[in-house]
Amino acid sequence: MGGIILALLVILAVLVITTLAKTIKIIPQARVGIVERFGKFQSKRDPGLNAVIPFVDKVRYMIDMREQVVAFAPQPVITEDNLTVSIDTVIYFQVNDPVAATYEIANYIQAVEQLTMTTLRNIVGGMTLEETLTSREQINSGLSIVLDEATGRWGIKVKRVEIKSIDPPMSIKDAMEKQMRADRDKRAAILTAEGQRQSAILSAEGNKQSAILNAEGQRESQILAAQADREAAILRAQGEGQAIQTVFQAIHDGRPDQSLLAYQYLQMMPKIAEGDANKVWIIPSEIGAALEGLGSTMNSLKGIPDEVEGPLKRVDMGSAEPTLDLEKSSSAAAAVEEALAEAKEAEAPNRPTPAEPPAEPTV
Repeated sequence: MGGIILALLVILAVLVITTLAKTIKIIPQARVGIVERFGKFQSKRDPGLNAVIPFVDKVRYMIDMREQVVAFAPQPVITEDNLTVSIDTVIYFQVNDPVAATYEIANYIQAVEQLTMTTLRNIVGGMTLEETLTSREQINSGLSIVLDEATGRWGIKVKRVEIKSIDPPMSIKDAMEKQMRADRDKRAAILTAEGQRQSAILSAEGNKQSAILNAEGQRESQILAAQADREAAILRAQGEGQAIQTVFQAIHDGRPDQSLLAYQYLQMMPKIAEGDANKVWIIPSEIGAALEGLGSTMNSLKGIPDEVEGPLKRVDMGSAEPTLDLEKSSSAAAAVEEALAEAKEAEAPNRPTPAEPPAEPTV
């Protein structure tokens, strides 16, 4: 009898525990429980501890209210120019109405995937391959608008749509790589040619400046050499004039007579005979008279007295030191200075060439 009572107590305890388990339901945070009573929607329960009627009510679905991320497999899409590209998409969405998400659509994730595929084909089908590769933002915006309108009645809010990758066929990739390589080679050739052009221009400018400086240097050198030759010629001429004056003065101081003239003729005879080509001698007409004057003083040469009488007369020939025309020398020096100044101005870069050449220095 006691064993039967114990068994009944155990069965009663099990029933109580089972009833409590069926009555108390714990809903996790960020989730909503959909409660059905005899298979019909009864209510939705918020997160926390909830009590339901055991064996009558049942929490059929647990809907996640957090934002969800779903990545869809790459889908083949044909562009406007009949090229097939593979597009991989990512959808960010959130359930706003758990009841609609449960009873309005059987599988909202699959529905979003299929809707994304069809919308993507419609959008990309009106674009060329180049537009598809460069219009990701436009494709994302179009997908977001269409999905938001279609999924609103399902209790779903599409937050964002992102295109992960757009992969054209391998043949198209090879052609694009060749095109990009050709473009890079073209830009490299253009840059190389531009660099060579700039280098040639700079070299020409340098050669031009060098030629200008060399010409100016030669000009200055020629001016200075001409000035030096002029001054040297002036000095030589003054020296020769002074020598002539000295000889002339010495002759007058010596008071020459016919004996001196005869001696000078004898001194000139060896010089007249010099040279292998001398076949004919030209003897001055006065030489006979000079020779006669050596043997006898009875005859005299015309214009030269036998004896000099009277007081010694000194001829003033001026200063013995050579002199330069200071006024002319200063004017020549000023011309040289002006030429040097013009040469220095020509050395400055980017200086316009004068319309007329500078005046030559006055010599």
